[in-house]
Amino acid sequence: MAHKHVEVDQEYKTISFSEVSFERDVHIIHRWMNEAHVYPFWQLNISLEAYKHHLLKALKDKHQTLYLGFVNNEPISYWEAYWVEGDIMEGMYENKPYDQGIHLLIGETDFLGKGYALPLLREMVSLQLKEKRTKRVIAEPDIQNKKMIHLFEKCGFRAQKPIKLPDKTGLLMICERDQFERKWGE
Repeated sequence: MAHKHVEVDQEYKTISFSEVSFERDVHIIHRWMNEAHVYPFWQLNISLEAYKHHLLKALKDKHQTLYLGFVNNEPISYWEAYWVEGDIMEGMYENKPYDQGIHLLIGETDFLGKGYALPLLREMVSLQLKEKRTKRVIAEPDIQNKKMIHLFEKCGFRAQKPIKLPDKTGLLMICERDQFERKWGE
């Protein structure tokens, strides 16, 4: 598990990520998917049995890696880091080899609006950019999700264009490696 100490609310907090374990994590992620601030955008407020099937399928998908994000060893967020090649996003824009994408949610309501989302996102993008061939990370938040769009912009993503996906109209956003490294001194 990668650890990074960051200052949030004038206190040092430890941010870390761990790959999702079905047995350990299915119940907490299912609970988060049923939170009022999550289900309008993820549309996975389904029964536990149906979610178990969904998560098992996602974990078997070799073009993505699922993570939990932690603050001081407390799980607060869910992440899907994926390769654009082989994803529904391939061909939706002029993708390049080794482009990666990201989906995220902050699940724990006690952590909403406390300044944790940006340092978590920054660290996840840094993790994705450890693959030296990756020059861009994309996101496609729901075009109605203004808070998420603002978060991606603060991290260094730039809005490109609306895109029609099966479950939503997303806003294609791209974070270029060079821009990210200049912004964050990576």
